Amino acid sequence: MTHQLRYEVNCSILFTELPLLERPAAVKAAGFDAVEFWWPFAEAVPADKDVDAFVAAVRDAGVQLVGLNFFAGDMPAGDRGLVSWPARSAEFRDNVDVTVGIGERLGCTAFNALYGNRLEGVAPEAQDELGAESLALAARAAARIGGTVLVEPVSGAERYPLLTAADALAVIARAVVAGAGEENIGLLADLYHLAVNGDDVDAVIAQHAARVAHVQIADAPGRNEPGTGSLPLERQLAALEAVGYDGWVGLEYKPATTSADSFAWLPRERRAATATTR
Repeated sequence: MTHQLRYEVNCSILFTELPLLERPAAVKAAGFDAVEFWWPFAEAVPADKDVDAFVAAVRDAGVQLVGLNFFAGDMPAGDRGLVSWPARSAEFRDNVDVTVGIGERLGCTAFNALYGNRLEGVAPEAQDELGAESLALAARAAARIGGTVLVEPVSGAERYPLLTAADALAVIARAVVAGAGEENIGLLADLYHLAVNGDDVDAVIAQHAARVAHVQIADAPGRNEPGTGSLPLERQLAALEAVGYDGWVGLEYKPATTSADSFAWLPRERRAATATTR
């Protein structure tokens, strides 16, 4: 099975051999037309000049920003989001307007809100109540520009509570109630994370495709480029397309070689967005 979905490149895990602001141009040189980023700054509310430099780097490269994470804390140190973190909820709220503002300037409408780790001394129920409120707030902000907030199951983070699609969908359901029906909250289906967490990816696609708002891929084991592991990614992407998914597919993998060489699995004519327009 083959598919005609469009690929884009996550510049926070690929091209890390380059300074961050040089990565969009490297993606364009590799033949792609779109990028996504985790939060590209060290703080929740960066200086205006730093935001302007980021926006300029994406625009000047001639690529489309299609996905951006809200600030998630210190990711290398193990943080995985502020959405359900009571002591940092104000920081998340402050970040929402900055993130959506960048999206508005660059035409990006997909915003990934990492849920946050479970915390010692804080009841999971209290975190979940805050999580629902935070996601509803983010969804209201994103709605102003026609945007969608994404909720993602993640692997490799021991205290992160969303492991399966069902976990994320339960969080989304609570957030929709907290937001009095705000519907622009969707599932980020990273096929790698779902698979290594033991989820039935084929069942997720068959049963919940309508809730999938964004897709990312990497192969397993290793989280490297497609073809380095055993996941049936091509078949699963074709299945997603067959049941109505027509969004982007983010390449969120760790390159086994250099970033540029890691795209050898994908013919250059399949990289540009216009190559797969139907």
